[in-house]
Amino acid sequence: MTPAEAFGRALRKRRKAAALTQEKVALAADLERVFISWLENGKQQPGFETMLKLARALDCKAADIVRDAEALIDAH
Repeated sequence: MTPAEAFGRALRKRRKAAALTQEKVALAADLERVFISWLENGKQQPGFETMLKLARALDCKAADIVRDAEALIDAH
């Protein structure tokens, strides 16, 4: 699993746990919905500013999403 795929899976898991759609996360993070999809599918990697925006939209810390992604990588 690539880091981009792991980040995407971690992002999707947190988004679904928060009962949010990609659209709602995109609006809250001031990003495009298609970009959220690309991130979740491992087709894009976020920069630091984007990670902070996503974390705020999901009411967590960017480090939480990164930690979740690292755990997925370590599990494979």
